[in-house]
Amino acid sequence: MATFVIISYFVLLSILTVYAFHRYIMVYLFQKHRNDEKKQVKEFTELPTVTIQLPVYNELYVIERLIKSICQIEYPREKLHIQILDDSTDETIYLAERITKEARQEGYDIEYLHRRNREGFKAGALQAGMETAKGEFIAIFDADFIPPNDFLIKTIHSFTDPQVAVVQSRWGHINSDYSLLTEIQALMLDGHFVVEHIARNRSGRFLNFNGTGGMWRKQAIIDSGGWQSNTLTEDLDLSYRAQMRGWKFVYLPDIVSDAELPVDMDAFKRQQYRWTKGAIQTGRKLLFTLLKSKLPWWIKVEGFFHLTNNVSYFLMLLLSILMFPSMIFRFNLGWYDMMYFDLPIFCLATFSIGAFYIFSAKEIYPDWKKKIKYIPCLMALGYGLCVSNGKAVAEAMTNVPSEFVRTPKYMIEKENKKLMPKGYRSKKGFTAWWEILFGMYYAYAIYFCIDYDLIAAVPFLALFAFGFWYVGLYTLWQNRDQWLNVRVKTAFQNT
Repeated sequence: MATFVIISYFVLLSILTVYAFHRYIMVYLFQKHRNDEKKQVKEFTELPTVTIQLPVYNELYVIERLIKSICQIEYPREKLHIQILDDSTDETIYLAERITKEARQEGYDIEYLHRRNREGFKAGALQAGMETAKGEFIAIFDADFIPPNDFLIKTIHSFTDPQVAVVQSRWGHINSDYSLLTEIQALMLDGHFVVEHIARNRSGRFLNFNGTGGMWRKQAIIDSGGWQSNTLTEDLDLSYRAQMRGWKFVYLPDIVSDAELPVDMDAFKRQQYRWTKGAIQTGRKLLFTLLKSKLPWWIKVEGFFHLTNNVSYFLMLLLSILMFPSMIFRFNLGWYDMMYFDLPIFCLATFSIGAFYIFSAKEIYPDWKKKIKYIPCLMALGYGLCVSNGKAVAEAMTNVPSEFVRTPKYMIEKENKKLMPKGYRSKKGFTAWWEILFGMYYAYAIYFCIDYDLIAAVPFLALFAFGFWYVGLYTLWQNRDQWLNVRVKTAFQNT
């Protein structure tokens, strides 16, 4: 048993080290290509017609902000077509219809499309909207986005290259200073949109459309098989299908589409769960086709890491279970020197994460040094998510179906605005209890290390303990706040 546990532990650690090394490659490619000269883009002599699609589902709190911000986009009205693709089942329907009617009276070409079922979820709504989309190009914005007024003018001319299928903008954050959770999320997304996107796009590797804040050539969607709903990440799926057919993607990091970050831990976990499971589903669907294609080897290698990266959550979950027993077995067998073998590996992974997010923060924040203090918390949050996201990986690998659960938003833009109990918040906290148990497990591991003078391991174990407790306890606390307010409201109504 001891041999099995120790070997399994080091196999997992070795695989995770490979993924950590890949992060160094991303940083290298980013540094190499970050200052590449931009290609001169021709301009349309006559602007083409653009359809803006707004897929929404039960977005009562942000639907008005969304539609009004879209109507402020600068583009000739006779060339602009707006679609509200609404699958809602609540009051969002009536509010969206009213705002659409008002915008139409102001002269906007805007239509409201309501489906009575969610067949295909977001992918199904986008595909249904294609049937009546007037535009040669289709911009897409989720309900929590506030695009810049000049978004279309700054992106449309990239399509003068007939091979360009997508133009993707960088996501900004309107409420990153709301809490520790939103600060960490902003840092995580900045790493993806600054380091990964620039590294992949400018080095000739595959880029993914992020589902929102970007624009498609309609013909590229059709040519690539359209929006398909057999994964939870229809954007990643279509991105790879399009690029494998030879279409080009353009990333414009200087164009920033602001969005509202989830302030609710449970909502954030559901978002991460969907992204994780969908990416693994897309990998299962397309990875073999990618690897057997005639594309250059470096595109295939990067595609492999891109589509399988989330497997690391499941591997980290297994590692979390085996770490403490492995430590005990090695200690009892007298393999004291092996106790310190983990240290350089964990340092390698830690430095890769630090470099990844420091470079992204340095690129976009004048006061980037202030962001460094959040990196340990970011690492801890990543460990804490491995229960929920590990479950997502396992379900994707075993073909367990699940519906597209959108991330609810509450129109929280200011630091001092309190999260009140609202109908879209989940009351489920099953994984939270497992996260708390893992935190207790690591607290005992810390006690063991201190008792046996294995101090070098304590900082890494502390990150695991803090991460599990932060995710689990924060989830339960926010849900408790909702349950309490619901009970008080019910009691008051009964009285």
